[in-house]
Amino acid sequence: MSIFLSGRPEAGLRSSINLLSKGALAAAALGVTLLAPSLAEACACGCGVFDVGTGAMFPDGSGGMVFAEVDFMDQNKNWSGTSRAPADNNADKQVRTAFYTVGAQYMFNRSWGVSIDVPYWSRKFTTQDPDTGDLATFDHAALGDIRIRGIYTGFSADMSTGITFGLKLPTGDSTYANFDPDTEIGTGSTDLLLGAYHQGHLSNDGHWNYYVRGQWQEPVKTKDNYRPGNEVTAVAGAYYQGLELSSSARITPLLQVTAAYRGHDGGTDGHPEDSGYTRLIVSPGLEFSTGRFHVYGEVGFAVANNVNGNQLVASPLYRLSASYGF
Repeated sequence: MSIFLSGRPEAGLRSSINLLSKGALAAAALGVTLLAPSLAEACACGCGVFDVGTGAMFPDGSGGMVFAEVDFMDQNKNWSGTSRAPADNNADKQVRTAFYTVGAQYMFNRSWGVSIDVPYWSRKFTTQDPDTGDLATFDHAALGDIRIRGIYTGFSADMSTGITFGLKLPTGDSTYANFDPDTEIGTGSTDLLLGAYHQGHLSNDGHWNYYVRGQWQEPVKTKDNYRPGNEVTAVAGAYYQGLELSSSARITPLLQVTAAYRGHDGGTDGHPEDSGYTRLIVSPGLEFSTGRFHVYGEVGFAVANNVNGNQLVASPLYRLSASYGF
């Protein structure tokens, strides 16, 4: 079994009352998302952490944004409970994955909008043959599970609070013969996505700001032989917007903490004894923005893990994203 560890940064904006700079953390939002994750594209690997950040970027009015992102994780350490365990206790030895995601968000007005994320994964999986004991390595790349969400931000005039709601669709490949159900690129399930966020100031001058965000993901239609566990992810972050390079360019440092819970998998191929976890990830990041263009980089570190049975974990995690608002 395997588990990804990641944190996904949130996107920023400037509200109509200068709450945040529009898209100031847009690239960051492209990422929790490692919480991401999001991020659960595959059962025990915990990719759902990525999804918390990708969903809706914090909007400040009508208009749209497009983005592209690359994430990388190398799961090569066996873990059991809260500590590292002998590699011989787990037939899986390595899951190395590059995640490529493109997406868009569009706000029709100051209250309603929609977003879509389209992932593509390239994965290398090394496991032990149960019959011979020999190691075998398999490489596979395919479309992942697409996510579509609605966005509502009509709670206040500054749009500082919002909710998201939508579906994860079973578009990813979940039938590759050499992958286990929990390492397949797609889960084969349709999942309900419900989330919420809030953002605000930490200082009167508007330089220090914060955000909190959470998401619940629940499979509602699954395969007969495999049901991925549900997942709850919470993210809190703070960033500083006082580093201006020029009138149109700035650097924004960010620090994010992600907490995630994932339930046991089900079904005849679900391995409930070796799936499910809780974890805490700290992710420092840095964004460069000029005009409507933003580039964000991040490294995530798992500071606490508690996994069921034996699962592979990865840390650090790497992310690079870019976005453009229109």
